[in-house]
Amino acid sequence: MQGQLDMEGALTARDRVGIQDFVLLDETTETAFLSNLKKRFGKDLIYTYIGTLLVSVNPYKELDIYNRKQMDVYMGVNFFELPPHIYALADTAYHTMLTEFNNHFILISGESGAGKTEASKKILQYYAVSCPSTTLLNTVRDKMLMSNPVLEAFGNAKTLKNDNSSRFGKYMDIQFDSQGDAVGGHILNYLLEKSRVVHQNHGERNFHIFYQLLDGGSDELLQRLGLERNSQHYNYLTQGECAIVSSINDKNDWKSVKNALQVIDFDAESTNHLLEVVASVLHLGNIQFDTDEKGHTCLNNNSELSWVSNLLGVDAKKLQEGFTFRKIEAKTEQVFSPFTVDHAIYVRDALAKAIYGQTFTWLVNRINESMENKDSSRKTVIGLLDIYGFEVFYVNSFEQFCINYCNEKLQQLFIQLTLKSEQEEYEAEGIEWEPVQFFNNKIICDLVEERHRGIISLLDEECLRPGDATDLTFLDRLEDKMGNHPHFVTHRLADKMTRKTLERGDFRLLHYAGEVTYCVVGFLDKNNNLLYRNIKDLICQSKNAIISECFSSMDTDNRRRPETVATQFKNSLMKLTEMLMAKEAWYIRCLKSNESKQPDQFDEALIRHQVKYLGLMEHLRVRRAGFAYRRKYEDFLKRYKPLCPATWPHWRGLPADGVELLVQHLGYLPDEYRMGRTKIFIRHPRTLYATEDAYERCKHELATRLQAKYKGYKAKGEFRKQKEAATKIETCWRGAQARKEKEKRAWAVKVIKKFIKAYMNRGQLKTTDNSEYLAFVRQSYLNRLKNSLPKTVLDKTTWLTPPAVMTEASGLLRKIHYRLMVRKYVRGVTPQRKAQLQLKVVTSSIFKGKKESYPKSIPQPFVDTRISDQDINMRILSMIRNEHIKYSVPVIKYDRNGFKPRPRQLILTQAAAYMVEEAKIKQRVAYSSLKGISVSNLTDDIIIIHVTREDPKQKGDLVFQCDHLFEFLTKLSVIAKKENVVKVVQGSIKFEIQPGKEGVVDFSTGQEPMAYKAKNGHLMVVATRARTR
Repeated sequence: MQGQLDMEGALTARDRVGIQDFVLLDETTETAFLSNLKKRFGKDLIYTYIGTLLVSVNPYKELDIYNRKQMDVYMGVNFFELPPHIYALADTAYHTMLTEFNNHFILISGESGAGKTEASKKILQYYAVSCPSTTLLNTVRDKMLMSNPVLEAFGNAKTLKNDNSSRFGKYMDIQFDSQGDAVGGHILNYLLEKSRVVHQNHGERNFHIFYQLLDGGSDELLQRLGLERNSQHYNYLTQGECAIVSSINDKNDWKSVKNALQVIDFDAESTNHLLEVVASVLHLGNIQFDTDEKGHTCLNNNSELSWVSNLLGVDAKKLQEGFTFRKIEAKTEQVFSPFTVDHAIYVRDALAKAIYGQTFTWLVNRINESMENKDSSRKTVIGLLDIYGFEVFYVNSFEQFCINYCNEKLQQLFIQLTLKSEQEEYEAEGIEWEPVQFFNNKIICDLVEERHRGIISLLDEECLRPGDATDLTFLDRLEDKMGNHPHFVTHRLADKMTRKTLERGDFRLLHYAGEVTYCVVGFLDKNNNLLYRNIKDLICQSKNAIISECFSSMDTDNRRRPETVATQFKNSLMKLTEMLMAKEAWYIRCLKSNESKQPDQFDEALIRHQVKYLGLMEHLRVRRAGFAYRRKYEDFLKRYKPLCPATWPHWRGLPADGVELLVQHLGYLPDEYRMGRTKIFIRHPRTLYATEDAYERCKHELATRLQAKYKGYKAKGEFRKQKEAATKIETCWRGAQARKEKEKRAWAVKVIKKFIKAYMNRGQLKTTDNSEYLAFVRQSYLNRLKNSLPKTVLDKTTWLTPPAVMTEASGLLRKIHYRLMVRKYVRGVTPQRKAQLQLKVVTSSIFKGKKESYPKSIPQPFVDTRISDQDINMRILSMIRNEHIKYSVPVIKYDRNGFKPRPRQLILTQAAAYMVEEAKIKQRVAYSSLKGISVSNLTDDIIIIHVTREDPKQKGDLVFQCDHLFEFLTKLSVIAKKENVVKVVQGSIKFEIQPGKEGVVDFSTGQEPMAYKAKNGHLMVVATRARTR
């Protein structure tokens, strides 16, 4: 049996967002169902239960609910104790399997894009983490997990509704031993959409593997396979006109696939053969046909045919013959009948589909071999069925017919198993089973699958019928055989109003989920599973190991036609149904929240449609048809016995008798409950809610009574001890103290209860219950904030985190405080300080991040000048008095030849810079002739001023050392208005000594700063290394 409902957890859900279990809804209407779903989705609660069925709504965004911590929370916990989650269902199925040692399966269904594949991945990841761990077991788990990227690459594609849509059905058995260890796995695949290999609708892509190979494969690999990186060059990849999709990274996915192939034991040779098959399909699509002068089909270009023959290891001439002629055997003679161009294209596409389909089956078998458990002892399994959801497109073809037939069968199974489970529990408890009214879709299943009369049988007969059988003749057969069926209608059979909605080549089925119109065009071609004999014989001789293995099993001498696609699918579906009927069922129903795949959007019309075709309301009605809630007598009595004086505090009799007394005391009406053998069955959720509300009230009363009893007992005991040990006066005095203490404690109890109640209501609007508490919270926060206010504008981290009630006020106070600090700071800045900061900004723009010694210069203030007028020779002052001295600084100048250091004064005026030796001007550099200034990126103080020499007699560039480098260059750039002239250089700096002759200054780092002439004639400047913080 599946885990019983945990009443406490489910009832607590009433106080959260919506109802966690739809069984507990007051009304079982579609409106109430959708309202609860929307309410929970709005708070990112994407999971909701219907009993043990899990409803999942795709949020189209990442939620932090799938981490290791969440897995640990749900391990070994009763199903309904915690909020609904996919981990809860996976864990309960696992532990039920261990307890009862039987087989289970989890059916994951929903339409494309609803999150089925992701759900199966989450379950696999959960089992990989939660099951016991050893080296061998970890290898098995890795292979199970790594099978997903490979199967998605070869079996998934972008469709209009989903960028990673599974185009095949997958059933995976995870095998466990008696200890609960995952020891093996097995995969079954159903109805791969092979037609996608040769044709895609607009806005859709072929299978991922083709694009991954072209985008991620190495140049060497593509060259060996005869492929080009541009997918536009391949006919099979361009029909959908969307080869590049922003949400898909084919290059990264290729890496994942290659890694996954290695994990599941694919060696290099097998991988090469597999990629050769993929490449051969692309080359097949590029084979073009034309007609010769006789009107027979011929090939336009033999290069693609040559690549196909090389990759598949078949004879090119025979392959060409197979594409252009059909071999007909009549007794001992062989006749070759030429194809038309259309027929040749059909044969080419049939071969491409057959090769890809057989290779996909081979790939699944290889994965199964990799995961196979060699131990023959009995195993229990949990199956994961990730199957296509009900599909309704603008144009529905053969694939949608098969998919929707599959959903009809699974819906039939779903209702049967659900009713069976409910009925068995009722019978086990001796409760009368009340028949449930529900739509029995057996009539639709029979319409499709009935032998000799069903649609599939008629389709097979039309495919086998000699003569000119077409899709329209098939439709005529359907109309003749099923003209009176209530769930079948065509254009000819419909009434006047319905006929307007049907084309002449359409037929319409009334499924359990609603009406679907199918276009018969292509039904016969897609159902035929045919390769002409000469093609089949040739492919069986392939030297490609995979193709050889896939087609060698075919009996080429057998003249019987192989089973059609529909019949194969029907038979595999029958086997799947039989297999599932032998297992315990668990269900996950996946819903799309919107068609645009946007987060936080809830399309109510779309959800309503999915709820309908997934049969969720049917399931809810089955769960609610009789008794919505059931509970073991022991558990029910244990929780609710305080509500009846006869059962409180201890019930000595049988639990069933105690429950009978309890419900009579609570006033349950006879039709509101039933007494089973081990459980009480409660019909309506409101009955249970009323009981729970009474229990909540009773808990508070019990707590008060228990406190009073305990305190009274304690006070009396203390009083007796004091009376025996003390005098009469002491006894009286202590009695007074005890009474005083009792009053104080009573007051304290009231205060504490008031505080607790206020605390519990702190998240609500201000009321009489919580007003004092909220005021206390505000005052406490403001007092703490007053003592820890940030002291500087730059302090952005010490502001106290506010409680919820003070969030807005805290934000306003923070803004005001920072504005006040900014105002104080601005008002405290003097004009001199402002000018200093402006200069520092210029320095920063020139040197920040470029020169290593810059950070140490930041706190050093600049001065107006480094040499006063009294320290400058009077003669010099008289010579430059008209230019107004702006700044002067002592420097060490290095001779251009020999680099001998000489002390000098460097004076900046409005017009020029002067290099002065006592009473003599050694060099005047006009700002207009200032070509550039170079400094190194190290910690040295060397400056090279590059000048433009208009007169040959004019001296060359200046090389000197200035202890106030940043101050001097900032002043110079401001005075000369040339901020961009300063360059910070890494490595050596060249300067001009005289026309045609250059000098070089080399820079290096060392222990001590120095400057000297090196052996190579350069000036070598050694700077110390800057200290890093």
